[in-house]
Amino acid sequence: MRDRSFAKRVALIAAPWLLIIAAWYAVRASGLISPALVPSPHEVLARFMALMQTRLPHDILMSTQRVVVGVALGILLAVPVGFVLGWYKGVRSFVDPVINFFRALPPIALIPLVIVYFGIGESAKIAILFYASFFAGVIVMYEGIAQINPIFVRVSRTLGATDGEIFRKVIVPLTIPHMLTALRVALGVAWATLVASELIAAQQGLGALIQDASSFFQLDIIYVGIICIGLIALVMDLILRAVARRLVAWQERIA
Repeated sequence: MRDRSFAKRVALIAAPWLLIIAAWYAVRASGLISPALVPSPHEVLARFMALMQTRLPHDILMSTQRVVVGVALGILLAVPVGFVLGWYKGVRSFVDPVINFFRALPPIALIPLVIVYFGIGESAKIAILFYASFFAGVIVMYEGIAQINPIFVRVSRTLGATDGEIFRKVIVPLTIPHMLTALRVALGVAWATLVASELIAAQQGLGALIQDASSFFQLDIIYVGIICIGLIALVMDLILRAVARRLVAWQERIA
């Protein structure tokens, strides 16, 4: 029975990926698009294996490092800012238009200014990722905090809890799910912004790999870069979801 359940889970996980691959082959074979413009999955896999022997591991490491640093810095600032905006309605009303103004600006539009202020080194690339991560994270954080039911605070005060105890034992546990959601959203936005950040004179990284390949019309390498970005982002998100389930298991038990 357990083996059957495990096999069913594996089949459910594998099915959409197999459908995508089948659709990929079907599009290539249909003639709707020239086969020269759509490398086959096995050609992309062969290119991936070849690149793994040369530059790809270093590109993956560099891009992952940039994303992790940018997201970490963005979330470290987004969590306290989001908490203040979510908890204090007056501050939120005052700052919310500014936050939404900057959130709407695409990071790629800021590249000329980033180059002026940060140069073309690693700090410029991380600044772009920080920008994207911070505004994505702060929006999720303060929207989540604003939805916390104030009855928890009132009940705690009725029971004699001090402000410090309320913050440590009530507010912080209730905000952990929102922190994790903000981190997940920021991570996804950062990976989506990676190629834009690596437009700034990057020699290594998945974005640089894609840009170099586009200059020489190497479509199979472009596919490799795109798939690597998606897979790494997916793995990171799955890890965060597993961590979130452990950290907020007490809420499920209460429910």
